[in-house]
Amino acid sequence: MNDAPASQDPLLIQPIRKRETLADQIYGRVLELIAAGQIAEGAKLPSEHQISERFSVSRPVVREALARLRDDGIIVARHGIGSFVRRRPPQGLIDYAGADDVAGLMRCMEARLAVEPAAARLAALRAAPDDLSRIDSALAELEQVMRSREPVIELDFAFHMAVARASGNEIFARMLDTTRAQMQAAIGVAQSLTRIGTDQRIEAVITEHRQIAEAIRARDGEGAALLMSYHLTQARQRVTDQRRRV
Repeated sequence: MNDAPASQDPLLIQPIRKRETLADQIYGRVLELIAAGQIAEGAKLPSEHQISERFSVSRPVVREALARLRDDGIIVARHGIGSFVRRRPPQGLIDYAGADDVAGLMRCMEARLAVEPAAARLAALRAAPDDLSRIDSALAELEQVMRSREPVIELDFAFHMAVARASGNEIFARMLDTTRAQMQAAIGVAQSLTRIGTDQRIEAVITEHRQIAEAIRARDGEGAALLMSYHLTQARQRVTDQRRRV
């Protein structure tokens, strides 16, 4: 691919479709082609200038899209050389989310990483007995349905909402409720990929949730925050790396 003329590069010959923002258009196009294997792992992407010219967008727009792809671990920049594909996301990411929506889902996961660990830390310090019961109940239902490989979007969301409510700060719960649609969409993609994965992968996701609940029950604020951050980071990696099995 690296030796092919720019006019033959799959990224530069594909038409672009309408998306939420210009940066999302570029993000989605690159991701779609990488997931399909049309741009191979280790291959060099066209230059910012080439992408900008092809899609008639400014270089800052292209730069923003490539920065997001770097943040999500899809590509890596090599100073003075260009951007290269770091890892290929599973095709299921495009199948379940659609290239149009992936950028938004990844931003949702990024925002959750900033909010939910703080909620988990406060939940460990403030949770009342009723709060702990709600967390345990949500966890038990989640475990049962995940092991049966059935859809668990509502149950997964319910667990995270129970943790937010246990924080004693209603703003956390309101924030999750306000972004419910985006959260459930992101959860749906992650859980769909897990549901078709190995038993080991399902158990790993269950264990991540259980460890959060155990830290909250043990009144370990820092542990709860760390485990929530770990869970969300692992979820993000699971949806962006086709080689990930757990």
